[in-house]
Amino acid sequence: QVQLVESGGGLVQPGGSLRLSCAASASVSGRVFSVSDMLWYRQAPGRQREFVARITGGPGTNYADSVKGRFTISRDNAKKMVYLQMDSLKPDDTAVYYCNGRFMGSEYWGQGTQVTVSS
Repeated sequence: QVQLVESGGGLVQPGGSLRLSCAASASVSGRVFSVSDMLWYRQAPGRQREFVARITGGPGTNYADSVKGRFTISRDNAKKMVYLQMDSLKPDDTAVYYCNGRFMGSEYWGQGTQVTVSS
């Protein structure tokens, strides 16, 4: 059973930073992980889940316009981890953040981690 587990969320003041982590379970081999696309999504209260960032096996990256220049996605294939460094956080970034992995034609989601940006 493939599992993705997020961590690193919390409460931060506007302008602050957080680093989210996502770990893939042992059922995903390192080789499969290294060639798979990994993504971050978020969902704010009353809103639809939206794309935040993507990193390919290349690795290439792309970002939602709303986070470009503030967020950085990265990966460590040896640890089967993906990260989201979030800087210059704004109240509008408040949401549950979800890790998404696409392994061998199937899509998997983590349980989400809450990020709250508030003074």
